[in-house]
Amino acid sequence: MEQNYSFEHKVPHAPLKICAMPNCIDFAKMVDEHIREIRQADPEAVAARKNQAAFYGYDCDSYLIPTQMIRFGTGEGKATLLESVRGTDLYIVTDVLNHSLTYTVCGHTHYMSPDDHYQDLKRVISIAVSHAQRVNVVMPFLYEGRQHRRTRRESLDCAFALEELCDMGVQNIITFDAHDPRIVNSVPLHGLENFMPTYQFFKSIFERDPDIQIDKNHLMIISPDEGAMDRAVYFANNLGVDMGMFYKRRDYSRVVNGKNPIVAHEFLGSNIEGKTVIIIDDMISSGDSMLDTSKTLKEMGAAKVIICCTFGLFTNGLEKFDEFYEKGYINYVVTTNLNYRDPALVTKPWYIEADMTAFSAEIIDTFNHDVGISSALNTTPKIQQLIAEHNARTKEFTQMELEF
Repeated sequence: MEQNYSFEHKVPHAPLKICAMPNCIDFAKMVDEHIREIRQADPEAVAARKNQAAFYGYDCDSYLIPTQMIRFGTGEGKATLLESVRGTDLYIVTDVLNHSLTYTVCGHTHYMSPDDHYQDLKRVISIAVSHAQRVNVVMPFLYEGRQHRRTRRESLDCAFALEELCDMGVQNIITFDAHDPRIVNSVPLHGLENFMPTYQFFKSIFERDPDIQIDKNHLMIISPDEGAMDRAVYFANNLGVDMGMFYKRRDYSRVVNGKNPIVAHEFLGSNIEGKTVIIIDDMISSGDSMLDTSKTLKEMGAAKVIICCTFGLFTNGLEKFDEFYEKGYINYVVTTNLNYRDPALVTKPWYIEADMTAFSAEIIDTFNHDVGISSALNTTPKIQQLIAEHNARTKEFTQMELEF
């Protein structure tokens, strides 16, 4: 992995340790491997650090510490760390969306919910916070992120959870593509950093679609609703193309499955006929809204429909996406590996996974050195370089075709 940041003359805050909750062990192992590659890339630097007290534990075979989660027959839980974290800079990585884990209550099998995962996270924090030099939480999908504001007599779960974690002693919370970035206002005296996977999206699209033309005559970015406008604007600005959006007209007199049903999608934007369109949002939950948007765009004359979402939840299954792919309403879907994916998903011909492990490793390594995170937050230069390289390849390929 190419390291685009420098820690010259900077020692780590404390020896790095990563605690992977059972819901994201595979992801954490890949992050751990990337950190080892970063720190051991320069043999001369490794040798120079070897006997320095400030770099104790800096170069090791693994930064992961073993954990154990136990459930009693009643369903009550207990967490155990199988290795000391005293004096360390601890990063607890958790995926609250992993619905594949189970536990038994009085002989009945229960699937773990986000609430269960959050409770286990607090158990680990309670063990480590009095011994570790610093406790940080890496929570790619922000727990209760969609319940981020109060509009009537209802709970304010996300803000309450963030305050609770900070009150327990967590100093930094690292998340990705928060549903509403303004949630940082709920913990203004603590670190809540929100990172975006835009660079990884572009990279995945260019690898899957090397002939995609990036100009306003062939490409347009689409926001499926008002909430995704900022993401779409950033995409469009980097690509130098036009943007359109849909307005979701809802029936506010009814509530179905906890939300007001959508009556129609109204499009606001210029002509999309013959263009490739990229729909950008933070998540695919049931996917109904995204699929309706894709179908509408195809019926309006879009040549190709690409969906980019940070979190692919697919709570209503994959069958409808298979159907829309076969009918040509969608060309492919790009999501990250920041959350649990059903094994069947990765086998689908319409699915592409944007790998976030190298980026996550860079973020954790940066935090461990207590240096500015602007290099990790500001991916615009890397995106512009990636686009320039893609355009150069496309131009060269086009020239070769003309000569042939």
